[in-house]
Amino acid sequence: MLGNIIKSVTTACMALALIMPSLAVAQGTAASSTPLVSDAGIVTVRSNYGMPETVARLKQDIAGKGIKFFIEVDQSGLAADAGIKIRPSTLLIFGNPPLGTLFIAANPLAGLDWPVRVLVFENEKGEVWAAYTDFGYIARRHHIEGMGSEPFQKASGVIASITSSVRAE
Repeated sequence: MLGNIIKSVTTACMALALIMPSLAVAQGTAASSTPLVSDAGIVTVRSNYGMPETVARLKQDIAGKGIKFFIEVDQSGLAADAGIKIRPSTLLIFGNPPLGTLFIAANPLAGLDWPVRVLVFENEKGEVWAAYTDFGYIARRHHIEGMGSEPFQKASGVIASITSSVRAE
């Protein structure tokens, strides 16, 4: 009897563990105003605007905060030039060197994730999203320690503020 109970509880726990990520994604999709964070450290924010306006609003917010804008890469345009058709996709690269270089000083490999990148893309449903790598994930990925959490909290707050300029309510 006890063996059957343990087996049933174990099976139920395994089933729950398997469906929970799907439920989280489904709930996050329905509640589009809440940014979603994947296990891979990717934060996605659904935009309330089309591609051109989303890119323009993000760039305007970046400029308004006095953050250095480096480049806009039209990935779908580059693909088209190569004879490949992809959904709209634009990469924005920007940063605050006094803050971002702290991470690179702690570990030069952090330069793979700095300056900041925000990918604006259109999914198969025609929805526009902004995506970026979570700064806590970047810290863990590059084993950045000894800096305290303040720089990461500041960077996380700034990117959340930037992407809130397009977030669907």
